[in-house]
Amino acid sequence: MSPKELKARYRNECLAARDAIPADERIEKGLAMLAHGGDVIDIEPGTVVSGFLPIRSEVDIRPLMARLRERGARLCVPVILDRNTIIFRELVAGAPLVPVGFGTFGPGPDAAVFDPDVMLVPLSAFDRSGHRIGYGAGHYDRAIERLHQKGLNPQLIGIAFDCQEVPSVPAEPHDVRLDAILTESGLNFVSEVIG
Repeated sequence: MSPKELKARYRNECLAARDAIPADERIEKGLAMLAHGGDVIDIEPGTVVSGFLPIRSEVDIRPLMARLRERGARLCVPVILDRNTIIFRELVAGAPLVPVGFGTFGPGPDAAVFDPDVMLVPLSAFDRSGHRIGYGAGHYDRAIERLHQKGLNPQLIGIAFDCQEVPSVPAEPHDVRLDAILTESGLNFVSEVIG
C-alpha cells in the first residue's frame, strides 16, 4: 500500500471513529481538553493563537480558545480563500460570523488578518511522533509553509480525540510535524519547542 493509500485508509477509519462519538461525549472530551491545555499551553499576552470553529464531528475547542483569550491571547480562525489558500482572520468576541468555505463560518473580510504564533490544528489522524493526516486538501501544510517562508515558526498543536491515533503516519516530504498533540487524555509534547 502506498503512503497516499495508507493515509486515505487512516483518514477514513479515524473520521468514522470520530463520527461515532456521541455528541454529548464530544462535549465532555472538549472540556477535558480545556482542563489539560487551557492553562498549560505556553502563551503570553498578545500571543496570536489560531483555533478553529468545529465542523462535522470535530471537537468544539471554543471553551479552550476562550480560556486562552482570558490569558491574553489574540484569537484568529482559518478562512478559505480558494482551493489552495487559507488565511487567519481575527476572531473578536461578538463580531458576526459569515460563511467562509468548507462548511465553516468565520470573521468577514473586514477582520484583521494575522500570522499565528501558536496554531491549534484540526486533523483526521495522528501518531505519537507528531505526524498528522489532515483532511486531504493540504490547506494547513501550505499555510505553515507560507509562514516559514516569512521566517516565522508557529508552535503547532494538533487537536484530536484519542480514537484518531494511528500507529505510524507515513510522512511525506511536504508534511509538517506537530510540536504537541492535545486530546481528551492530555497535552503530549513531541518536541522541546513548547514543552
